[in-house]
Amino acid sequence: MRAGVVAAVFLAVAVSCAAAAAAAALPMFAEAPEYRNGEGCPAAAAGVCDPGLVHIAMTLDAHYLRGSMAAVYSLLKHASCPESIFFHFLAAEAVGVDPGPELLRRAVAASFPSLRFEIYPFRAEAVAGLISASVRAALEAPLNYARNHLAELLPRCVPRAIYLDSDVLAADDVRRLWETRLPAAAVVAAPEYCHANFTRYFTPAFWSDPGLGARVFAGRRRPMCYFNTGVMVIDLRRWRAGNYRQRIERWMEIQKEKRIYELGSLPPFLLVFAGEVEAVDHRWNQHGLGGDNVHGSCRPLHDGPVSLMHWSGKGKPWDRLDAGRPCPLDHTWKSYDLYIPSDGNAASPASGPALSASLFSW
Repeated sequence: MRAGVVAAVFLAVAVSCAAAAAAAALPMFAEAPEYRNGEGCPAAAAGVCDPGLVHIAMTLDAHYLRGSMAAVYSLLKHASCPESIFFHFLAAEAVGVDPGPELLRRAVAASFPSLRFEIYPFRAEAVAGLISASVRAALEAPLNYARNHLAELLPRCVPRAIYLDSDVLAADDVRRLWETRLPAAAVVAAPEYCHANFTRYFTPAFWSDPGLGARVFAGRRRPMCYFNTGVMVIDLRRWRAGNYRQRIERWMEIQKEKRIYELGSLPPFLLVFAGEVEAVDHRWNQHGLGGDNVHGSCRPLHDGPVSLMHWSGKGKPWDRLDAGRPCPLDHTWKSYDLYIPSDGNAASPASGPALSASLFSW
């Protein structure tokens, strides 16, 4: 009996210590300014199934939480109807000192007390056996593949969702992206980049295989073009009806057998959707600001108007700022950074500079 009590106490202490360590692993954030709906916005939503809502899906984890917080802040600041946005966050289940959904929920709620959101636990084992080695270790994280499960995790009453990576910053009203028209033949809408060398996203073995290569893309309604999966509008009902998660995972299984690509979770999406994506204006994904996947060097904005900036690539603005080697555009991201450093000297988010009108063409 005594041994059982001691064991129970020891277990309770261990669990408590693990929870404390997980909480300590999370950075601290300031509370963001509160934004209210303007004139002409839908009436207050009754729940997640309200048809007037804009649904945004993102992932949450400890390392990228700082980016997620800045992204949410920018989306609310530039929204005409911020109270009509519902955020759906996908978070890995707690393992060891990694914070789980509940700790992440508290962090988000503390910085955005009025935010309409839900957090959905994502089990790493759902994809762990399908993931192959990539050019960068960060691309192998199971949470990168959570977007494949959106249609199963979100409530079935949600008709579509905008999926956004955590390293983005909005400079425009996201409702404009939400209202993207998806014709009957389309499941996904995203900015396409047809000037990019599409062949480099797959290995020579893929292109030389008589059963793969160009044959995979034959008969598609458009030419095959690269698109970045960090900004997508997804019709969830069509996704479920077409079993698109299973289609993507079938290519991940083939990858295990033949090694047909090198770049994480992007190529399976390209294999399924390239040539079938509904094109969105490039202003909604000014990507590549994090440089390439090896060096993370500085890059400028592309020519043209900007509605959303995306630090895809190895270099993340928060890491470069902390290292004292920021790129010029990282200072723009900094104005939305809610992070409170350990010395407590955080700038007031309300006083941070807005995105300069001279930087963007509207």
